[in-house]
Amino acid sequence: MAAPETIDEYIAAQPPEVAERLRRIRSIIEAEVPDPEERIRYGMPAVMLGGRYALHFAGWKKHIGLYPVPTFDGPLEAEIAPYRSEKDSVVFPHSKPIPYVLIGRVTAAIVSQRQSASD
Repeated sequence: MAAPETIDEYIAAQPPEVAERLRRIRSIIEAEVPDPEERIRYGMPAVMLGGRYALHFAGWKKHIGLYPVPTFDGPLEAEIAPYRSEKDSVVFPHSKPIPYVLIGRVTAAIVSQRQSASD
């Protein structure tokens, strides 16, 4: 099977229940990123912000991952901490509900950090 060239192809290759979760995550990320640009990077979907990646997201056998997710200050880090698997990775097991609202808040925080860094 050829590697996907678009995010639509990537999502279409996933099992239906994972594909639906990925579609929803994609729309949440894109709603928070100004002028989002989509790419496949490292074999997974990426939403770009100002020519740089904002977030990668991927469907795996047991979970959906978001990468890279920086460490945040305060309450947002406390909320995302249970999902951290590595320093800059978070995973959402298929066996549990996906915290879509939290994903939106994480994306907004990443956008805010990037915009502050470029000022």
